[in-house]
Amino acid sequence: MVVKKDVLAAQKLIGNIIFGRPNWFTMKMILTSFLLSLSIYALAQDSLIQKKDLISSAKLFDLRFTSKEIDTLYSDVIDNLANYKALHATPLANSVPLSLWQSPILPGMHFNEKQNPINWKLDNTVSMPVNKNDLAFYSIEDLASLIKNKKITSLALTQFFIDRIKKWGDTLQCVISIQEEMAYEQAKKADEEIAHGKYRGLLHGIPYGLKDLFAVKGTKTTWGAAPYKNQVIEEDAFVYLKLREAGAVLVAKFTLGALAMGDYWYGGRTKNPWNLNYGSSGSSAGSTSATVAGLVPFAIGTETWGSIVSPSTTCGATGLRPTFGSISRTGAMALSYSLDKVGPICRSAADAAIVFNYLHGTDGKDGSAVNMPFNYNPTKDIKKLKIAYAKNYFDKIKDTSRNEFKVLEAFKKLGVHLIPVNFPDSGTYNVNIMDVVIGVECAAQFDEMTRLNIDDELTRQTKNDWPNQFRTARFVPAVEYVNAQRHRYTLMKKVNEVIQHYDVIICPSRGDGNQSAITNLTGHPVVCIPTGFDKKFNLPTGISFVGNLYDEATILSIANAIQKATNWEDVHPPLFKK
Repeated sequence: MVVKKDVLAAQKLIGNIIFGRPNWFTMKMILTSFLLSLSIYALAQDSLIQKKDLISSAKLFDLRFTSKEIDTLYSDVIDNLANYKALHATPLANSVPLSLWQSPILPGMHFNEKQNPINWKLDNTVSMPVNKNDLAFYSIEDLASLIKNKKITSLALTQFFIDRIKKWGDTLQCVISIQEEMAYEQAKKADEEIAHGKYRGLLHGIPYGLKDLFAVKGTKTTWGAAPYKNQVIEEDAFVYLKLREAGAVLVAKFTLGALAMGDYWYGGRTKNPWNLNYGSSGSSAGSTSATVAGLVPFAIGTETWGSIVSPSTTCGATGLRPTFGSISRTGAMALSYSLDKVGPICRSAADAAIVFNYLHGTDGKDGSAVNMPFNYNPTKDIKKLKIAYAKNYFDKIKDTSRNEFKVLEAFKKLGVHLIPVNFPDSGTYNVNIMDVVIGVECAAQFDEMTRLNIDDELTRQTKNDWPNQFRTARFVPAVEYVNAQRHRYTLMKKVNEVIQHYDVIICPSRGDGNQSAITNLTGHPVVCIPTGFDKKFNLPTGISFVGNLYDEATILSIANAIQKATNWEDVHPPLFKK
């Protein structure tokens, strides 16, 4: 039986003795002197590590050692502790990556590497709305048509969206900073280029927002967390550079749950545009809330586990969580190097396809990122595709009147033959890989936060928030973390065995089965779209389309087709139409 004294004993062994927040300079000097002058024996005595501590600690890791084994390993454990303290005395910036890089590619996999031209067709008949407020919910294609055909300037459009951010940002608690000066400069440049016949493409002159974990020179990058609310990182993130190259205009940096968890940040809680009594979910909270409310045409988010799909489903956005490694994460806050992904949050699949087209690829600085083609076809005949649905997931939904089933009916009306399949779920795999992987990797990224009690400054301190999660992760043995990654590899193979036979598998965005954890671990792409509203709270619902690795094009084509056949994405929060 494990008791609290066993946890305290283990804490000594891994160098996590925390009595309160010390003076950092004093601590550093003492620690340096400590390591240089004390012998292993003295270190053991000072830390009060005794052989009985090893016996207690072993219980936490499901281990039992004999007295002889404890005698033998004792001095080695003390050696290890000295090494941990030496590691602690050498700080690591959040941007320092692992030497091992995650890849979703399994042996024997082959991918098309040819990029074909995408036939984007702008409707040149698009005109300015009678009610200018309606402009807030125009698609990217329609806004691009207005700008290209000089029916509105980028500067005027940028001013329009900045005005909306100023009007509604506080209501939604979704804005960390408005980049007004930068935005006007970029918009003027776009207008000048277009006037001289240099049109960069569909994002040229289009305003957008970034989740505030992307670094942009000259701006604060707060990570949504109180300890970093004045942080400035003099670097331009890959996604910002790609969008700037496309001619897009950065107007704001949006909120995220502190250190990319949930929707609570140091300034409050980001609201759901459909009902301000509810949060937007997270962690891409502000990016989603602002997009759905028409404060920007699109925004960029990130996902480690649910941070694009969850707020998009909650608020009624279209969110694309691309294949792991499809977009370089350079300049983004690292939470979990083997799980973090970057993706667009939009109001339609067509918009998401446009944004992803300009974002995907690598700068060679992110070891997990690759250059893969994006051969999107907005007019693809989805009746020719193999479209499956996760029957085992749908069977767990007892209320067959829910919107998930309406999506299946909508596909059938389009003449699509739906194939029932059993997609891997929590019942298929009885190892909780995600908690081990995400716990350890996130705790490692914020190691000093735990050891130096900086976590006390975080706004949220519940059992389910980062401070406690980081502390808990310190008790995960390295062996178990490595073995969790090995189980992950087995899971990747099991998922691929199913999905390789289909173009897409339709899954509920929420519910039993844990598709979100599984596909985040395997790296498969998902696009989620709104599907109406629930009966109980009249809040948005959604559905997810899971695709093959690096095949964002197909799942976006399928999502686009179903959105054209329905009006789910065309409904906007009434409060923000004015």
